Amino acid sequence: MKFKEYDTVKIMKDCKEGVKKGEIGAILMVFEEPREAYEVEILDEEGNPKAQCTLLPDDLELVEN
Repeated sequence: MKFKEYDTVKIMKDCKEGVKKGEIGAILMVFEEPREAYEVEILDEEGNPKAQCTLLPDDLELVEN
């Protein structure tokens, strides 16, 4: 597993939920089956929830705190 719950991540691709590459989100849930994936909550510029989507490990980059 690349990421764990509550990790801060950068989105590495545009998503159909209106999320753009480079936006920041937080891992809400980790899925291991049927394949590794992550439920991510994306925040707007003010830190408010904007969208929630399921992404694959290659779609995310860990943000160092």
